Amino acid sequence: MEGASAVGGDGAAPSSSAANTAADGGGSSAAPPSRYESQKRRDWNTFLQYLRNHKPPLTLARCSGAHVIEFLKYLDQFGKTKVHVAGCPYFGHPNPPAPCACLLKQAWGSLDALIGRLRAAYEENGGRPESNPFGARAVRIYLREVKESQSKARGIPYDKKKRKRTSTVKATAAPTVSSSTLLVAEGGGGGGDASGTITATIPPPTSAV
Repeated sequence: MEGASAVGGDGAAPSSSAANTAADGGGSSAAPPSRYESQKRRDWNTFLQYLRNHKPPLTLARCSGAHVIEFLKYLDQFGKTKVHVAGCPYFGHPNPPAPCACLLKQAWGSLDALIGRLRAAYEENGGRPESNPFGARAVRIYLREVKESQSKARGIPYDKKKRKRTSTVKATAAPTVSSSTLLVAEGGGGGGDASGTITATIPPPTSAV
């Protein structure tokens, strides 16, 4: 079984990430990669490791939306968001007064941000947009179902009302924030996940697809 790998999501990033970033610089004058680019590279390497350890082994060319969904479900075991089942007395309660036996899972926002990074990494590594498994309809449907079910289970509405833009004579520059950062922060609210990374050990799955 291989060691732990970092995937963008709930937990804390491994200390080796700092060393990897420093190694990328190599003493050259080039600027180090951004936090987003570094995280995207780690996510991509972790997914490739998952494919190598898959039983039966999978190649990237044969990877489908179903395999991506399987990967997302696998990551649930590293989640830190309490998702109440329908029979739990705290179902729909945003701030449960006591602990319960419901399982911890990955927050919807963390998964959505992860898929965004992997979708970009796939095409940056030579994949064709029309065959991108991370953009498959099945993956979009799965993420929407996770969003809706977690919203009900946690009593936290994910849909935000859009601000009405007011026309001004002089435009004011606003700080740029990546959409993935917003999504992770949104998914981690309500006492759930932090906007960090998952420390995920990728052993060979016990069952084949």
